[in-house]
Amino acid sequence: MRTMNTPQKYKRILLKLSGEAFKGERDYGIDPQFLGYIANELKEGHALGVEIGIVIGGGNIFRGVAAAANGMDRVTADYSGMIATVMNALALQDALSKVGVPSRVQTSIEMRQVAEPFILRRALRHLEKGRIVIFAGGNGNPYFTTDTTAALRAAEIRADAFFKATKVDGVYDSDPTQNPDAVKYDQITHLDILQKQLKVMDSTALSLSMDNKLPIVVFSILQKGNISRILRGDPIGTYIGDRLLEEVKS
Repeated sequence: MRTMNTPQKYKRILLKLSGEAFKGERDYGIDPQFLGYIANELKEGHALGVEIGIVIGGGNIFRGVAAAANGMDRVTADYSGMIATVMNALALQDALSKVGVPSRVQTSIEMRQVAEPFILRRALRHLEKGRIVIFAGGNGNPYFTTDTTAALRAAEIRADAFFKATKVDGVYDSDPTQNPDAVKYDQITHLDILQKQLKVMDSTALSLSMDNKLPIVVFSILQKGNISRILRGDPIGTYIGDRLLEEVKS
């Protein structure tokens, strides 16, 4: 049974999951073990009573930018990538069902046989009823990343924060996988990330979040229990916001 021990800090959040993470240790496709892992992580977070929306990438199946770089028409490549996100969303919905968590998939590209069309009022109603809503199909237009889609959906559903789950534990001043001396930021502003040109997400997603005063938390999805820890307000990952974290807590 879902408890309603909702933390004061977050009532509703938008979680961005990388499609690349869905392939697990594979070179391509969807890893069932990772699906089971992320479903249980979400189950723990959902049990706290927080309303959760999710946007998933499609890079484990098809990456539009890479395909365009190899000569494919960019618009066609981006639409193919959007369809890949629907495949990931359906797989996650199935995994959530198996652990007893209710969810709905909404897609910006109409395919009524497998998912609801994206309708904001319906999405809000699902969230209020305690269902996780998985937003797929990007925002329905080419030339936009899933990070930008996540920032857009977070603003639309009036989320308290935008959580970006990655393979690293926060934002660094350089790539920590390439530079062992990279320094991690515990907190930083949207504007500083744009000015320092840190590779966190694309500038459109950052600007949209900044304009809507939407804080972002970047954290590692690979450490078990991190979703629940963040929802409880534990200081993990990197907090991105125009107000310092100490001011938000006070």
